[in-house]
Amino acid sequence: MSTLLQILLLFSLLCSIASATELPVPLNDEVLSLIVFKSSITDPNAALATWTESDATPCSWTHVECDAATSRVVRLSLDSLGLSGELPRGLDRLTALHSLSLSHNNLSGPVPAGLSLLPDLHSLDLSYNYFSGILPEDIPLMPSLRYLDLSFNSFSGPLPGSFPSSLRFLMLSGNRFSGPLPSTLSQCSFLLHINVSNNLLSGSPDFSNGFWSLTRLRVIDLSGNQFSGVLAEGMSNLRSLKVLNLSRNRFYGSVPAGLGLCPHLSAVDLSYNALDGSLPNSFRYLTSLLSLSVSNNRLSGQIPDWIGNMSALQTLDLSNNKFTGNLPSSLSGLKDLSYLSLSNNLLSGVIPDSVSQCTRLSELYLRGNSLNGTIPHALFNLGLELLDLSSNGLTGTMPPGSAHIAETLRWLDLSNNDITGTIPAEMALYYNLKYVNLSWNGLKSQLPPELGLFKNLTVLDLRSSELYGAIPGELCDSSSLAVLQLDGNSLSGPIPEEIGNCSALYLLSLAHNSLTGPVPPSISDLKRLEILRLEYNNLTGEIPQQLGTLQNLLAVNISHNRLVGRLPTGSIFQTLDQSAIEGNLGICSPLVSEPCKMNVPKPLVLDPNAYPHGNGNDLVTYGSGPGIPKRHNFLSVSAIIAISAALVIVLGVMVITLLNISARRRISLLDNALESMCSRLLVPLVLVVLVWERWLFSGKRIV
Repeated sequence: MSTLLQILLLFSLLCSIASATELPVPLNDEVLSLIVFKSSITDPNAALATWTESDATPCSWTHVECDAATSRVVRLSLDSLGLSGELPRGLDRLTALHSLSLSHNNLSGPVPAGLSLLPDLHSLDLSYNYFSGILPEDIPLMPSLRYLDLSFNSFSGPLPGSFPSSLRFLMLSGNRFSGPLPSTLSQCSFLLHINVSNNLLSGSPDFSNGFWSLTRLRVIDLSGNQFSGVLAEGMSNLRSLKVLNLSRNRFYGSVPAGLGLCPHLSAVDLSYNALDGSLPNSFRYLTSLLSLSVSNNRLSGQIPDWIGNMSALQTLDLSNNKFTGNLPSSLSGLKDLSYLSLSNNLLSGVIPDSVSQCTRLSELYLRGNSLNGTIPHALFNLGLELLDLSSNGLTGTMPPGSAHIAETLRWLDLSNNDITGTIPAEMALYYNLKYVNLSWNGLKSQLPPELGLFKNLTVLDLRSSELYGAIPGELCDSSSLAVLQLDGNSLSGPIPEEIGNCSALYLLSLAHNSLTGPVPPSISDLKRLEILRLEYNNLTGEIPQQLGTLQNLLAVNISHNRLVGRLPTGSIFQTLDQSAIEGNLGICSPLVSEPCKMNVPKPLVLDPNAYPHGNGNDLVTYGSGPGIPKRHNFLSVSAIIAISAALVIVLGVMVITLLNISARRRISLLDNALESMCSRLLVPLVLVVLVWERWLFSGKRIV
């Protein structure tokens, strides 16, 4: 029994040894291909940790999808995993693959050839990586490819001579492709979407025989290239077109009228070209259009009344053209309009109340026209976020506004108008304001302390607005203020010490006012300050040495004040140009060892030989130094005037007295007159003698 047991144990051992020494099962081709892929790239987040070579099939791996019937890999979805490195060869073994997506990673290098060997590949997405080089020549040979997205990489060179005729979506934006569009694109009859924006493509696209023949097209985006030529007619063939973006190119000529016959258009952008003429009347039929931008062209004529028929419009941008006339009252029909820009045209007349009837309007730009009249109060009842009416001829006062706009308004620019009156106290309620520009108006008011209540305010520009009075210390209660420009007004009094509380300031300009007192040392607390302008005021005293600690200063101007002393050491002060400090009483560089010269009136020298080596200017110094004569007799202009006045008084008294003497006949009267004359001359003569004695013996300047 024991012998039989031993035989059984030996047989079991031999079986186990035989099992242990068997050759490994060959790896599945798809497993091998994906393992090679994994080993060739960097996976910092271990997103591919489940990919192990011990598995017989990759169908259980993360980011891998297999066909349920065949267990073949049909989809790889590796988006946004932080993968880096170059793509290896070998993916062509995934012969059943339908979709390969590697977008939003850090992959680089060229795209390997061999993708054309994937006969069933429908979708290839390599967008938002760092791939470079030219496109593989075999891409046009991918017979089933419908979706190709190579956007936002660093591909360069010309586009392939052709693309697969099966293509529906072609996205190549944000690369460095150059040269023309291939004429063979017209053979992609199933094409729905083409986006080649932001490249270096050039030439004149064959619209008539090219794009306009692709009747299934829904999106055309050629923006941000160097295309040129005329936009040919024929767009009316694109009955399915929804988005047309030809902006930032060099197209010229008129806007094709056929564009207005594309019934499903929702967005048209023709901005930044050289188009001229007027808006086609056919645009009135674009009742589904949501966005129209033709800015920065040469379009002219009046804004048509039918613009109000485009009732679905949410964005209308006609800025930077040559449109003339009044704003049409039909704008009131654009009930869904949220963005309206008519800036920098030749528009005139008043702002119609119809604009205020666009109740969803959030951004309104009318700057750079010739609009006049007052600002409609109803505008300030809308929920505007940005309002720019600058550089017009608007008059009247600022509307006080409503609680609605107080909650929404973030940007207010009314500069370069003729607005008068005070800054409304209600503006203190506009707690979301970040940008306020009321410069170049005629406000003629004081700065309200309530401006400090704008806790989110970053820019306050009130230049040349005829403001007067003191700068309120409360102005810097807003710790977010980055730009403060009050120059060109009539502000007086000292610069408030609280200016140091504006810790975010990088531009402080108080020039061309009547400010007095010293430069506050608290300015040294503005550690982000880059530009400081205090010129043309009446500031006195010395410049605080603490300002030398402002390491971010790029420009300083303190000229034409009454400042004295040395400039601070450090920062930009050591290299200030003379023009930045001129016109003061006596400022000098911290690098100069001599005393700072004072700019005072030049003395009148009585002894020309007293200055054998100069013109006397060397004596106008603080303190004393070597080489300065110990005694120099000179009179200032003011001293000469005082002495001359005293002599005139003396001579006048003498003449009057002598005339009285000649009129008197009696000797007793003569005696009395002489006595009176002597008493009257005594004080002036004593004064002259004292002044003269001081000049002769003191050796000091007489003022």
